[in-house]
Amino acid sequence: MKRFQHYIDGRFEEGSAQFQSLDPATGQLWAEMPEARTEDVNRAVAAAERAFFDPSWSGLTATQRGKLLYKLADLVEANAPKLAQLETQDTGKIIRETSAQVAYVADYYRYYAGLADKIEGAHLPIDKQDMEVWLRREPVGVVAAIVPWNNQLFLSAVKIGPALAAGCTLIVKASEEGPAPLLEFAKLIEEAGFPKGVVNIITGFGPECGQVLTSHPSVAHVAFTGGPETAKHIVRNSAENLASTSLELGGKSPFIVFEDADIDSAVNAQISGIFAATGQSCVAGSRLIIAKSIKDEFLARLKAKAEAVVIGHPQDMATEVGPLCSQRQRDHINAVIKASVDAGAKLLTGGADCERDGFYFPPTILDCSEVPNAPCVTTELFGPVLSVLTFETETEALQVANDTQFGLASGIFTKSLTRAHRMVKGIRSGIVWVNTYRAVSPVAPFGGQGLSGHGREGGLQAALDYTTIKTVWLRTSDDPIPDPFVMR
Repeated sequence: MKRFQHYIDGRFEEGSAQFQSLDPATGQLWAEMPEARTEDVNRAVAAAERAFFDPSWSGLTATQRGKLLYKLADLVEANAPKLAQLETQDTGKIIRETSAQVAYVADYYRYYAGLADKIEGAHLPIDKQDMEVWLRREPVGVVAAIVPWNNQLFLSAVKIGPALAAGCTLIVKASEEGPAPLLEFAKLIEEAGFPKGVVNIITGFGPECGQVLTSHPSVAHVAFTGGPETAKHIVRNSAENLASTSLELGGKSPFIVFEDADIDSAVNAQISGIFAATGQSCVAGSRLIIAKSIKDEFLARLKAKAEAVVIGHPQDMATEVGPLCSQRQRDHINAVIKASVDAGAKLLTGGADCERDGFYFPPTILDCSEVPNAPCVTTELFGPVLSVLTFETETEALQVANDTQFGLASGIFTKSLTRAHRMVKGIRSGIVWVNTYRAVSPVAPFGGQGLSGHGREGGLQAALDYTTIKTVWLRTSDDPIPDPFVMR
């Protein structure tokens, strides 16, 4: 059985306790993970705080920080197959996705490596004759980065990359549900040559790990990806240290298909949007909002494709849908589906556990056009479950799309350029994909509004979120300062 360790202050070490990790494909024990408790968290934060002020890190130029990130990117790329295999084993994500995704993570580190010495201050045209005033952007300090089990290497890269580019230090908390890839990634931090304490990687549970970390007085910023309920606890914890927060939370994203859409393309995009990653994605297009005139044709094609999806072991490159991450998640999905059917939703396909070992669940489609408030429509399921709603007019489509507390992503499928522009303007979400879905890039900001959180990951703005502005006033006159009781 494999055994993993924390990475604190440049050392690999056991946690205060250990816990077991199950392989989602088999339901069997495969590894032991270290569990961080209060004393471990405190040591990790102390290491990050010391490193933040240590000249071995604070004395580096921005270009030198960028070179370290470039080296890390090369190491991620070289080790992508191993990291992908670990992510698949510990989370159940299919290997064909983790392989491509982990390799692409290297590009995020390269983007922020190049951005490190492009973070600029500004000169102010101040309204005083004898003053020069400029702004410096400086690192905010110690960062607590908390990521969920799905897409761990990607969701950590969009925090670690910009934070290091800005000059911060970090404690990264991997999810207790599948921390293996991030704990293994720590070896690459070590190999890249980052000074001790600059990046610390731990895992653990809420009260003795997450709560201690997010309320710690030395933490200046909390970057969190996860669910809204946990985010509320983090915001409450941040009242203890007044840390700033960036929150990338869940979604119940609308996938809108108009009657003039390319149906084959939209069907494939919908398959990708809800069944890829076994639906375990924050941007999952879980609400299909379809024009009534094409509903039957669209659903017939979609149902046929959903039923042809290859369900199999996640380490098999032929597999298209693997297991859910945990039995708890599967139980949650079953409960919401039952409540939705009881409320009047029509089950078109799927909806029952697969007859095999592990935590498998098939692609599922529920027609909720007669019960638009069914539980499956309003609840983020984080699984391969699609709720179908209908509309007749563009105005109605927009109303249905915005009838949610979330606001992360959305998809619009139409051949009308003018309609697309109107919909883009009207939809309340942080991301709008037009005639495509689930596309990402290190150049493009990623984030939402409402219960989907605030702040952005990716792009220049993410790096700026890890900085604070210092205003510098320089008096240029040699004359004595006039009346000291008058504000200048």
